Amino acid sequence: MLRATAILPPDHARGTPFDLVILEHDERRLRRKLLRLVHGDEVLVDFPQTVTLEHRSVLELEDGRLVEVIAAEEYLHEVRAGDAGHLLRLAWHIGNRHTPAQLEPDRILIKRDHVLRAMLEGLGATVTDVREPFFAEHGAYSHSHGAADGGHALLRRQ
Repeated sequence: MLRATAILPPDHARGTPFDLVILEHDERRLRRKLLRLVHGDEVLVDFPQTVTLEHRSVLELEDGRLVEVIAAEEYLHEVRAGDAGHLLRLAWHIGNRHTPAQLEPDRILIKRDHVLRAMLEGLGATVTDVREPFFAEHGAYSHSHGAADGGHALLRRQ
């Protein structure tokens, strides 16, 4: 069985991946998991700590081959507001429900949920169904974004 031994950043210069793995947002946060590659091979990921695989990052396998990580398209709600203050209030309501969200200057993306959609529309938001990769913010207490370094998001790195 193929095993991943390291994660390389998207801008690595170590060669061309031999295959891809396409993962949704929740699937890209893992510690130990068997991944099925696009062409059928399976790769075991077994890191000491939970990691978040970035879009276009690369898993290095024990035999030296590389596997590129691609963020899958997901069914999402695109939330838009009348102005920046309105969008900020909508973000507060989404966060108050502990819902993962991708925050952008002019919109918020969340996974589709009919209850949240009704709430947001009731607050005056324009909610549109979209299908695209999802890059939700990680909470303040999330650990180790990409590398198994044990860093804590609340600790300032110098």
